[in-house]
Amino acid sequence: MNRSQLRAARQADASGSGPTLDDRAPARYPGAKGAFALFGEVLWTGLLITIAGLPVITLPAALAAGIRHLRRYVNAEESHTRTFWHDWRQALLPGGLVVGAITGAAAIVLAVDILVAQSGILPGGQAIALIGWAGLLIGATALLITASAWTPETGWRTAASGILRTAAADPVGAVYLAVAAVLAGVLTWMLVPLILAGLGCAAFAAVAVPARQRRHA
Repeated sequence: MNRSQLRAARQADASGSGPTLDDRAPARYPGAKGAFALFGEVLWTGLLITIAGLPVITLPAALAAGIRHLRRYVNAEESHTRTFWHDWRQALLPGGLVVGAITGAAAIVLAVDILVAQSGILPGGQAIALIGWAGLLIGATALLITASAWTPETGWRTAASGILRTAAADPVGAVYLAVAAVLAGVLTWMLVPLILAGLGCAAFAAVAVPARQRRHA
């Protein structure tokens, strides 16, 4: 084997796309070899999602693009920043902005509901506030499931129609995504710049949870 062949063999071994150099199975996630490198990519993805989602109405598209970006990264596929922005532009139209508008409006209504309930104006305010928080959590989890399922080929309608089916098929996974959404909210509440880590971790959870389900299938 000459030098060029050896280099090609090493690349195939590292990516899992070809035979390995020794007797071992190809890595399940060949792109996620180093924990520190993976953490850095998660933070970078969080930054991209934050920038792309700043108008709020574009946040669902940003999450979908970020999830696809991390999925390519852990699979050792091309995960350049330009592919994130390409996915983001595709996710915006035609349905991404509609999803963003509905999500944003629902979040505002629930937030106002919580604030009014906690003000003591309404009787049974604690119960109303609890319902509002539950609504925010369910909405955030549904958004992660939808963004994870979005592809340019199937679009947002197909992704959204599978929310209940996905949650019913893997309720534990839905709980994991809910925890990731809570983590993102808590990190942002503690210190606003930590939204980068929160959104990055939420996107990574959306990548890891379906993979976990396939692994145990």
